[in-house]
Amino acid sequence: MSTTADRERAVVGGPPPGAGDPRPRRRRRRGFNVLGALGAGGWFVLVAVPLYFLFVTSLRASSAYLAEGPLALPAELTVDNYLRVLGSDFPRYFLNNVLVAAACVAIVLVLALPAAYGIVRSRSRWVARGFSVMLLGLAVPAQAVIVPLYLMVTQLRLYDTLLAVILPTAAFALPLAVVVLTSSLRDIPNELFEAATLDGAGPARTLVSLVLPLARPGLATIGIFTALQAWNGFLFPLVLTQDASVRVLTLGLWDYQGQYGTNVPLITAAVVLSLLPLLVVYLLGRRYLLAGLTAGAGR
Repeated sequence: MSTTADRERAVVGGPPPGAGDPRPRRRRRRGFNVLGALGAGGWFVLVAVPLYFLFVTSLRASSAYLAEGPLALPAELTVDNYLRVLGSDFPRYFLNNVLVAAACVAIVLVLALPAAYGIVRSRSRWVARGFSVMLLGLAVPAQAVIVPLYLMVTQLRLYDTLLAVILPTAAFALPLAVVVLTSSLRDIPNELFEAATLDGAGPARTLVSLVLPLARPGLATIGIFTALQAWNGFLFPLVLTQDASVRVLTLGLWDYQGQYGTNVPLITAAVVLSLLPLLVVYLLGRRYLLAGLTAGAGR
């Protein structure tokens, strides 16, 4: 027996009784991820506490650091540590670091992109085998080849020059750069390469006009990683250089450690100044960083 409401629903064309609601249902909200929140909080503490220590300690006087403790809020702020660092040989070390990082990034970008393009587009077995051999570079640590590398540098008369640091650093960054760029270029549809060929573009024109614009996320990724590796490099400058005129920041920080003690606020001021370029590079390239790292993941 139908009710008045059922008859009214039939007149207006509504759904029959018992039928599901045609309106889309709202998705249920996911529950709060306690483990994820704890992990993120723990990671934030691990990152934030050292940065807080560096920045706050660099604004203390040496006597205040010993009296107040490393994590206490400073009673009085001072920039004397930064002035002392900038008045020392720090600018020269900073410039050497900039030259090394810029040269390494330029060499890696110039060599990795054509290599990745050739690996992706070539069907030769020799190219595939060469790529496999190049991947072995990811498994060879720099410490394992530092002795023959030292002998090669001395034979080439490059010892105690910035080239002695630039060339090995770029060489060890190339395998990872080629891997990242190869994954990035494989995301480019094959139809675009065919269209470029039909338009009469050769391999060089295709590389410049098609591949280079589409590979910007991958190029930004390897540029950031290469810059980080070159900026923080310690082994090659330690073994392959000696003169103070070619000293980089990682070795120059030892100048602020005395024979009988260490001026911690002075060292932290130098470390903060050396970190600023890395933060700037990351902020400028963070848009492309994730895209370059996840390139080819869907294949």
